[in-house]
This record gives sequence, structure tokens and C-alpha cells, in this order.
Amino acid sequence: MSLLNQIFNRGLIGPKCKTCLTLAISRIKLLQNKRDTQLKLMRKEIAQFLQSGQEPIARIRVEHVIREQNIWAAYEILEMFCEFVLARVPIIESQRECPLELKEAVASIIFAAPRCSDLPDLLTVRNLFGTKYGKEFILAASELRPDTSVNRTIIEKLSVYTPSGEVKLNVLKEIAQEYNILWDSSKTEAEFKKMPEDLLNGPKQISTVTQIPESHKESPKAVHHEPLTGSQRGPVHPVQPLKTGATTVSMSATKSKEVSAEGRPVSSESIDVLEKARAAIAAANRASSAARAAAQLVDLSLNEKVIS
Repeated sequence: MSLLNQIFNRGLIGPKCKTCLTLAISRIKLLQNKRDTQLKLMRKEIAQFLQSGQEPIARIRVEHVIREQNIWAAYEILEMFCEFVLARVPIIESQRECPLELKEAVASIIFAAPRCSDLPDLLTVRNLFGTKYGKEFILAASELRPDTSVNRTIIEKLSVYTPSGEVKLNVLKEIAQEYNILWDSSKTEAEFKKMPEDLLNGPKQISTVTQIPESHKESPKAVHHEPLTGSQRGPVHPVQPLKTGATTVSMSATKSKEVSAEGRPVSSESIDVLEKARAAIAAANRASSAARAAAQLVDLSLNEKVIS
């Protein structure tokens, strides 16, 4: 069995895994001490900002404090998991599958390794687990599939998200109480209750827009006015001829005809008047037809301008 493990490179993880876990535990302790000192300084600065009335700066700095506290809590759990796995490396070597009592610790280390850049030893341990249990085991823990047992606290503490206003307010109150500062938190509470506008996805509250009735909506094609047909323009009324002298003559000629129809004799002068009247009527008809043609040309030119 040991020969097969050596062939598949599964029996060589013991010594290297112990070394990497030991280094990771020592590095976590050093980082925890360093982070403790940084957190104390940061909390003291926030207390000074609150005391001097610089609340906007304190509201920004408190997010960094919360992030550092989350990392500190995650590292504390990782330290316990590393110690737990280190004591059971012989069991890991002797069994082909991951033991149930070690599944949570192993999966949590695999999940946290790429998210803890200052702990490179965990990446080596993660690769060793990948050699031992296969790539699917690593992907399941990294992608938080349902069949994995990654610690929920580690998932929450190592997740990148903006803390809520309630969490930030509680930390600010805790800092003010720690340094005995009489701080009025009403302005900060009002600021945290404001809903921030999402600049990527747009505002969450969309103002109501008055809908345009369907009768007033115009399609894009309706913008270009089509030339009107004869039925759309309505009936074209003929241009009434002006009552000129020729018309008066024609009326008099008509009366003369009526007179002649009664049996009275028609003289040569009346005949000349009738000829002149007929000529005047023909000229008036030509003028009216020319006026109608000019009106149609004006309509066509107006329609062409509207279309263009």
C-alpha cells in the first residue's frame, strides 16, 4: 500500500505537511500580536476623532477596524484548525479519504488559504491536500458546495463586504465607552440610516413617471410626414372667378339672350356684345384653371418640405 501511495505521490505529504502547518501556526501567532497592536492604535485614533467632533472621519476609519477584527477572529480559528490537523497527520496518511472528524478543519484551511495572502504556508498545505484527495475535493471546498463542511465563521469573517450601519454604530459606541467619551451618536445614527445610492446598478427607488396615453404616442415612422392624398386633404374647392368687367358683360349678354328669346329683334351691336362676353368667359375659365394649378403646386411643395 505504501508503494502505491508513493507511485501516486500520496504517501509523501506527512513530513512536509507537518512542517508547513508548524510554520503557519507560528506565523499566525506573530501576525496576531502585530494586529493586536495595530487595532489598539486604530481604536485610540477613532476615540480622538469622536472626542474632537470629527465624526465623518471616524465613520470611515471604523470600517478598517471592523475588517481587521474579522481577520483576527478568522486567524484565531485557523490556528486551532492547524493545530488539530497537525496532531492527526498520521491518520491522514493512513486513510485514503478524508476522515469525518477532520473534514471541517481540512475544508476550512483549503477555503482560507487563497484568502490569506500573509500566510503562504497554508497554500502549500492546500496543494498537499489536493495531491492527497484530488482536485474535486479542493474545488468543492473553494466553491462552498453543499457537501463541504467549511466553518461558517471563517466564511463570514473572510468575506469581502461593507459592514452594515448597525455594526459600525455598535463598534463606535464600544470605542467611546472604552475610552470614557461622552459622545452623542444621534448624527451618526441618522447618517447610517440613509440609504446609499447604488452607483453601479442605479437607484433602488425609481420615481413614478406619468405614462403617455396611447393616443398621444407616435411611432418613429410617424415623424416623417407622408404626402397627403386627395382623400386625406379633403375636397378641393375650385377657385371662384373674380367678378370682373368680363363677368358683368357675360351677365348682360345672358340677359340679352333672354330678351331675344322673348321674340324681340336682335341688333348687330348686341351680337358684338355677345362675342365679347363669350371671350371674357373663356378668359375667366382659363384664369380659374391656372389658379387651381398654382394652388396644387403650392400644396406639393409644402409637403416635400415637411418630408425633407
